[in-house]
Amino acid sequence: MGHPKQFIDLFGTGRTQLQQTFDRIAKIIPLENIFVTTNDEFQPIAREQLPMLPEENFLGEPVNRNTAPSVTWGCYRILTLCPDANVIVMPSDQAIIGEEAFERCVQSALGFVAQHDGIIVMGVRPSRPEPGYGYIQMGDESLEINLHNVKSFSEKPEREFAQMFMDSGEFLWNTGIFASSVHHLLQHFKATMPAIFRQIEMDGFSFENANINDEAQLVWDYFSLFPNLSIDYSVLENSDDAYVMLCDFGWADLGTWHSIYEAKSVGEGDNVVLDSNVILEKCKDNIIKLPKGRLGVFSDLEGYIVVENENVLMICKKSDSSAQIRKFVNEVQVRLGEEFI
Repeated sequence: MGHPKQFIDLFGTGRTQLQQTFDRIAKIIPLENIFVTTNDEFQPIAREQLPMLPEENFLGEPVNRNTAPSVTWGCYRILTLCPDANVIVMPSDQAIIGEEAFERCVQSALGFVAQHDGIIVMGVRPSRPEPGYGYIQMGDESLEINLHNVKSFSEKPEREFAQMFMDSGEFLWNTGIFASSVHHLLQHFKATMPAIFRQIEMDGFSFENANINDEAQLVWDYFSLFPNLSIDYSVLENSDDAYVMLCDFGWADLGTWHSIYEAKSVGEGDNVVLDSNVILEKCKDNIIKLPKGRLGVFSDLEGYIVVENENVLMICKKSDSSAQIRKFVNEVQVRLGEEFI
C-alpha cells in the first residue's frame, strides 16, 4: 500500500513532508513538546521517520474522524503534562517558503494567545484564484498589527468566487495553522462537540482526571463517537473569538499539483521536474513526476501535469487541475472502484 503524501519525500530532498514539518517547528519548540497525531495504521511509519520523539508523543487514532477530534486528543495529552500550555497546530503536508518569517509569525501568535483568550489562524495573501483552498475574509484589525477578526470563511469555492475573493483584497488563504491556549481550545471543542463529552461524563469517565494510559483507553473506546469535523470548520464557523493573522511567509498546501508547482523552484523553461528522469524539448510551464527507473521524453508540451504512480498515469492541464482531479477521482471510483484511487 502506498504511503499518504506526508510520509513521502515529494521533492527528492531526502526528507519527507512530515520530517520537514518537524524540522521547521523544532527550531521554535523543544523536541519533547512536539506531538504527532495520525491514524493508528500509520503510527509505525511516523515513529520510524521521527525516532527522536518520545513514544508518548505519538497519538494513534483508532478511526478517521478529521482534525477537530485529533486536535482534541492532542490537547488532552498536553494538558496532563502542562496545564498552562499554549499550542500551535500544523498540518504536515505543506510547503513553507521563508523560514525566518514563519518563525516570527509563530512566535507572535503564541505570544498573543498567552495573553488573550482566542484562537489565531494564520493566513497568507492568495497568489491565484485557487478553488482547492479555504479562504478567510478579514474583518476589522484587532488588538495587534496584522491580526484581524474573522468575518467569514469559505472552503474550496468555485473558481469564479475564488477570483472575486482575490480581487477584493479582503480574503486570505487559510493555511490551517492554528494557535491558542490548550485550555481555551478544549473549551471550544466541548462547546462544538457537546454530545460526545456528555456521553463520556454520563458513563462516569473524565479526560481531565485520566493518566496517559487511561486517556489512551478512553480515546480507543469513544473516538468513533466523535463527529467527522475539521478544525477549520469548528473554529472558523463556530467561534466568536477567532482571529486571522496576515502572514508574510510563502505557503502552499501540497494537496494540489498547482501548489506543488509554486512551492518548488522551477527549472529551465519554467518546468518543475520532481525527482524524475526526463528529456524535455520545447517544453514550458509543466510539472512532471515519474517513478524511479522510468524515463519520460516530452516535446512541445506546455502547461501540463504529467504524473505516474504505480498503476495510474494522469495527464491534465495545470490551469484547472484541482477541479479536474476531483472529477476524475469521483468518476474512477464509480466506474472502477478503489483499485486505482
